[in-house]
Amino acid sequence: MEFQRSHRVAEQIHKEVSALLIKGLKDPRIGFVTITAVEVTPDLHLARIYFSAIGSDVEVKNTEKGLKSSVPYLRRELGKRLRMRYVPDLLFLFDHSLAYGNRIDTLLRQVSSEHTDDQDDSGEN
Repeated sequence: MEFQRSHRVAEQIHKEVSALLIKGLKDPRIGFVTITAVEVTPDLHLARIYFSAIGSDVEVKNTEKGLKSSVPYLRRELGKRLRMRYVPDLLFLFDHSLAYGNRIDTLLRQVSSEHTDDQDDSGEN
């Protein structure tokens, strides 16, 4: 039961934080951000919000700092929108899985092109 509630709360937080980011936060450090996942602890006291951002490492770090500085505002807005006695603490974490997936895709394409080149070379001999 508790876990179902934490999943429902995580989905609702995902939806509301995404909506708040679409409306735009006034912090200029925050660039184009996508919320990829939200995990809420079973006691509903901590929400880990995973995000991805487009840009260089410096821009991603600035976005992360901007998101962390907007936590009080986001908690206040979530408190207005969610009917909960206690709004979870928000922890923003950069989601490395997209970059990892892109790296694997690039490596697979390289291996595939090398394999195709090897077949072409052996077929000509």
